[in-house]
Amino acid sequence: MTAAEVMDLAGAADLSQDHIDIAAVLDQLVSDADASAATTIGYPGAVDLDHREVVDRLARRLWNNIGDISDDGGFAHTRVLERAVVAWVADQLAVPDDDRWGYVTTGGTEGNLAALCAARRRYPTARIYYSGSSHYSIRKLVGILGAQGVSVRADERGEMDYDDLAAQLHRRKRWPAIVVGTAGTTLTEAVDDTDRLRDLLTAHAGGGLLHVDAALSGIPLALDGRLRLDDAAGISSIAVSGHKFLGTPVPCGVVLVRGSAHSLASRIAYTGTVDTTISGSRCGLAAALLWHSIAVQGREGHRWRAVRARHLAAYAVEQINAIGWHAWRHDHAFTVVVQTPPADVRNKWVLATESSVSHLICMPGITRKQIDAFVTDLAAAVSRPTALRPRTPADDADLTTTTH
Repeated sequence: MTAAEVMDLAGAADLSQDHIDIAAVLDQLVSDADASAATTIGYPGAVDLDHREVVDRLARRLWNNIGDISDDGGFAHTRVLERAVVAWVADQLAVPDDDRWGYVTTGGTEGNLAALCAARRRYPTARIYYSGSSHYSIRKLVGILGAQGVSVRADERGEMDYDDLAAQLHRRKRWPAIVVGTAGTTLTEAVDDTDRLRDLLTAHAGGGLLHVDAALSGIPLALDGRLRLDDAAGISSIAVSGHKFLGTPVPCGVVLVRGSAHSLASRIAYTGTVDTTISGSRCGLAAALLWHSIAVQGREGHRWRAVRARHLAAYAVEQINAIGWHAWRHDHAFTVVVQTPPADVRNKWVLATESSVSHLICMPGITRKQIDAFVTDLAAAVSRPTALRPRTPADDADLTTTTH
């Protein structure tokens, strides 16, 4: 059903009408989502976890967490679960017990905003450095904060160009620096080397802080021991998503800020709490869903989910290359980067595409059967005479270049 037909069914033009068939609207939304699920492989949302236990028990009332998660005042509906979630994520990242603060956010963008606000409170005149492969929200947040942003080049596989960062820092050596690294870029799932970013910041005369946008890969890398926020790491803050790897059915995330980089706001009489978060009111249901994902799977369950997803991504690369269509992935990644398929394949399969590069993501819940079906359709499309053309060196160059 088209969007216009669904809107008509939903009475979108006039919700005051008396005879909207609510059941039909909801059934149609579910039907449309079910119909596209098998071919939606381009965006990073795990779909292997069943959260009906939480939804069935909690969805009949408001769950609103207000104020700092350590506060006992105001609405505290699922704040105890929110504390448990933040503690678990912090533990996976080895954040010292006496130097951590965070909360459950609406997603990676709010997490990045909360972290950058904390960094700007400490360094109000700082320039914010981010790579050409950073999530689009970073540039947007720099504008929202009224800060001066500096775009740093990324290499052909999506990782920050450290020599360019060093040069950009040197040009602005009078000013503090807030450097935004990425753990899992949107197109190639590249991971910036936080040790190199830390060393460049340490040498920077103006001082500064390192924030990591780890919305996509933060939890899997933490489970591998490859991403840490201990004292040696030199990372001040991090944002991760909950609806990506942790598989919640609503957008959410977690932000963590080393306590020494965070300053608390004043107490609000109206709410009876300390106001430390961006949103004030927070979705208590999201905190419960995150807690459920962690409680059911545990560390080892989530680690094995990551292992299986990476194995499937490696299989996808192998199968796509076997039909003569170029594909590659980073060793840690669920993301498979491919030369953009012909239009008829893209019309059927929901991929993420940027110029000559597309990707599919083997998140938990994506199956080998789906990969095989995609490869079959791709093989059929590229075998048609209209799809064939000689490969050139430029093809491979385009495939590993992120355009921004």
